[in-house]
Amino acid sequence: MTSKENFVIAVPSKGRLQENAAAFFARAGLQVVQGRGVRDYRGTIVGMAGVEIAFLSASEIVSHLASGSVHMGVTGEDLIRENVQDASARVEILTPLGFGHANVVVAVPQAWIDVKIMADLEDVASAFRAKRGARMRVATKYINLTRTYFDRMGVADYRIVESLGATEGAPAAGQAEIIVDITTTGATLAANALKVLDDGIILRSEANLVASVNASWTDAMRETARRILSRIAAEEDARTSRQVRAVVAGPKSRLIEEAAKTFAARAPFGATADGPLTFICPKAGVPALADWLVMQGAEHVTVETLDYIFGARNPLFDKLTARLT
Repeated sequence: MTSKENFVIAVPSKGRLQENAAAFFARAGLQVVQGRGVRDYRGTIVGMAGVEIAFLSASEIVSHLASGSVHMGVTGEDLIRENVQDASARVEILTPLGFGHANVVVAVPQAWIDVKIMADLEDVASAFRAKRGARMRVATKYINLTRTYFDRMGVADYRIVESLGATEGAPAAGQAEIIVDITTTGATLAANALKVLDDGIILRSEANLVASVNASWTDAMRETARRILSRIAAEEDARTSRQVRAVVAGPKSRLIEEAAKTFAARAPFGATADGPLTFICPKAGVPALADWLVMQGAEHVTVETLDYIFGARNPLFDKLTARLT
């Protein structure tokens, strides 16, 4: 589908997913340009030679990742788990991207008031077959996820009806008794008088940056991946952390050790005898760290957002290379 000399990243070709993918790369300083316009299905990253962006449909992205004709792609975990046989051996999910959230769920009619968990569903399925001489029908587009989950939960007496349209309408139309479908808010399920079982969330999915294990990973391709993932990891670290600075009298080594142990705060620049302490701390732990520093004698504690935090270690590239060795 493309030149073997290019490092290829597949992204969604339209809609909010394309916009969100472009915004994700832009935050990492990787500006995606779409050829001659919205009808051009090839693009580039500004200032990064040898990188090609392929704008593809969701199903195409998954297919090309599985075959190895693209190096990386942006797609939902639900599509990977459903459509790629032995996914863990063929792709590596590098990092979640924070958009495209949706759950694959098991939903039953709200009128089934005694059916709350999957174990109840097995009882209903047995009674359904005894009464009607047929297996309970499950309408879904997620055939492989459904079979795997139902088997794990001990539900066997059912048959799948492949859904070709709006799955949530299948029970009302008499096409199935229950469904397995994807949902974001649950509003559509409720509008169709359906409810999600308490243990009926099969997969919490979102868009991910995914690497193909089967792609051509020459030394040059690995170096391109390292440069791309270095920027992505640096932005991700900065977005989820804050820089905290304070001047505290006395020995600094004890404070650095205690902050690391209690607040998971890093002191990347160490400390001088009279200078301020600088920590990189997870966002959620910043207020507690600041309060603790005040208790240690700090007059003021400042907190700053950062654009990037580059480091010698790149956890995303390490994750990739671990799969390729």
